[in-house]
Amino acid sequence: MKKVLFALVIVMLAAGTAFAHSPLCDCFDNGDGTVTCEGGFSDGSSASGVKMHVKDGAGKALLEGKMDEDSEYTFDKPSVDYMVIFDAGEGHSVEVNGKDIVE
Repeated sequence: MKKVLFALVIVMLAAGTAFAHSPLCDCFDNGDGTVTCEGGFSDGSSASGVKMHVKDGAGKALLEGKMDEDSEYTFDKPSVDYMVIFDAGEGHSVEVNGKDIVE
């Protein structure tokens, strides 16, 4: 009986992992002085409302906002080195280096 109960617990834990989703975020330079980031989750979930942070090279906040209803966030491109952070909570964040954002 203990072996059956142990096996059932293992199966339940494995099933919980199967339903996990990973955050996804990609940003691109629009060529007009703005940057757009698109986000979502690997299970197809929307990123609408997910917090977005734009920080300078020292980690100082430059901009903050949220993904819109289309899971997009557009902002004016900073004139300094920057990092974009898609912040959907603990274990669900993505950092995009501004140097990697191109047209």
